[in-house]
Amino acid sequence: MRKERNSFFTNLAFEQAKINLGSTGKNPSVGCIIEKNGTVLSSGFTSYKGRPHAEFNALNKNQSFKNANAYLTLEPCSHYGITPPCVNIIIKKKIKNVFFPINDVDTRTAHKAKKILKRKKINVIRQKNNKYAKKFYESYLLYKKFGKPLLDAKIAISNDFYTKSKDKEFITNIHSIKRVHLLRSFYDCILSTSKSINDDNSILNCRINGLRKNSPAVIIIDRNFKLKKNLKIFKKNNKKIYLFISVENKTKEYFFKKKGVKIIKYTSINEVNDYIKIFARLSKIGFSRIFVEAGLKFTNYLIKNKFLNNIYVFKSKEKLNKKGIRTAKINILKKIKLKHKVKVNLFGDMLYKIKL
Repeated sequence: MRKERNSFFTNLAFEQAKINLGSTGKNPSVGCIIEKNGTVLSSGFTSYKGRPHAEFNALNKNQSFKNANAYLTLEPCSHYGITPPCVNIIIKKKIKNVFFPINDVDTRTAHKAKKILKRKKINVIRQKNNKYAKKFYESYLLYKKFGKPLLDAKIAISNDFYTKSKDKEFITNIHSIKRVHLLRSFYDCILSTSKSINDDNSILNCRINGLRKNSPAVIIIDRNFKLKKNLKIFKKNNKKIYLFISVENKTKEYFFKKKGVKIIKYTSINEVNDYIKIFARLSKIGFSRIFVEAGLKFTNYLIKNKFLNNIYVFKSKEKLNKKGIRTAKINILKKIKLKHKVKVNLFGDMLYKIKL
């Protein structure tokens, strides 16, 4: 019974951590639940842009937390940075037990919280079933250990594997479209191509009330500098836009810089090594969670060269038949087995998340 209760409150903490996932900068998004005698006394999550941390937000209140339990999604930090370590407020508030499923990988704090808290007679329990935690912090682990961002992509297909329709803007329903907006809020940048944005005139922001501030930055790969000037993305998206080019055009550069676009030049954006450099550059900028929304040709390229970590496939219940358009060969996509269905009601559409 105790084990089930611990799992219940840890799951609640993860629900808190989801709130700002993708919007906490270089800091991981952490959730915190403070419980005593089966009652939740307080909760917190990492603030927008990363500070204050979840533990501080949950415990920095004028109430007693003596002998309460703290359920965290990640080992509490124990180093001094811009803010004091979270172990300090845990000690100050006289928490009795601290539960978390996974240790931090930041070398400044990894595996140190237990020793510090134990000296203050606070029990630290590392929960054994950490499979979900490893998935949740996949991007953070990649970023901290290897300096690489997580790359996830999404595509929409009809029931007969077309990706575009001759007479409809979208091939999936409104519920799938809203789900995409929610997914965008979990990433710190969206990666697309000039061809996709020119063709669709897409805005690539999060148009859900309450989550608009969580709209990601936008990264545009534009090898031949063909991005059009009069696009919605420059009028309705107030997030930072980065443009990667390999062809010079001083007039267009001046125009886009006036629009606030950050232009990054490469001599070549053709080979696998070029993209390795681009993703390393994005990681150095501070992007750890990248959501790819581009055409099938570019997505196939990322799959083929093993850049993608996961892919979300939105599948419509409808067949397009002669109204369907093939924008690229579907061979790679067809090899992906559509399993691991996401448990969400899209009113006829299906959503799958596939680990690549």
